Amino acid sequence: MNKYKFKIKNLDCANCANELEGALRKIDIIENVSISFMTQKLNFECTEENKEQALEKIRKIIKKEEPDVTIEEV
Repeated sequence: MNKYKFKIKNLDCANCANELEGALRKIDIIENVSISFMTQKLNFECTEENKEQALEKIRKIIKKEEPDVTIEEV
């Protein structure tokens, strides 16, 4: 498993971060998902082979749950 870190932009509140984190935890190919509203960071773990698929699923969920939120790799 590799660790990946992303900067989250346009996340409005801590409750939004918690709800989004809960939705992302349902993705079966990633583990140890955490979103910090204070630092505006998204962290997760997955295998190198699953990274692109994981990012696609993460972006899809973010777009559905929080349309204004974007992520970029740190």
